[in-house]
Amino acid sequence: MKLYSGPLSLFTAKVRIALAEKGIEYELLSVPFSRAAGYSPKLPEMLAINPKGQVPVLIDGDLEIYDSTLILEYLEDRNPEPPLYPKDIKDRARCRQLEATSDEIFFPKVFDLISEVFYKSDPAVRDTAKIEKANDAIAGEYDRLERTLAGRDFVCRQFTVADIAYFLTLMFATTLGAPPSASHQRVAAWSARVASRPSVAREIEGMTAASQRP
Repeated sequence: MKLYSGPLSLFTAKVRIALAEKGIEYELLSVPFSRAAGYSPKLPEMLAINPKGQVPVLIDGDLEIYDSTLILEYLEDRNPEPPLYPKDIKDRARCRQLEATSDEIFFPKVFDLISEVFYKSDPAVRDTAKIEKANDAIAGEYDRLERTLAGRDFVCRQFTVADIAYFLTLMFATTLGAPPSASHQRVAAWSARVASRPSVAREIEGMTAASQRP
């Protein structure tokens, strides 16, 4: 098994954590990355698989698959244990919806900070209005997550792909100056719980180091 990966790709990190949780061995193929050029140059072999030109891309024998959500679902079917989705069909649907909420609603708000804070090292050229709007929107997502975590240790009660997606997005937001507030006590406890998992702790260490490179 091979994985085309990016050092600061949240969506690739989702897959790396899942592979680690399931104990699946794989070859990591890193795509060049810098703050100046982003993920460039695009690898021709990766572009041949994913017309969007994005990581992650997984190769397993004659199967070539892209999109983190589809890859996670494939890994669950391929290696059901330990599970990263609930067994109950309705809970499983809720879990998929929560992962999608993190990827498609929460992350775009954080991406505004990535664009303005991470890629613009000079604060003088940043769009402060855009940053303030993003911070407000992210705070609303923390409120949503705080409500979701009422009475449970994990987003879907057990550790799942939804926790992986939400945690990584929260980690990005926090490093860019938009952490949860003191009122988000459930979120803080949940975040510490997720971060203590070896698979996640390794990602935190690796992505922190990658973020400090030019």
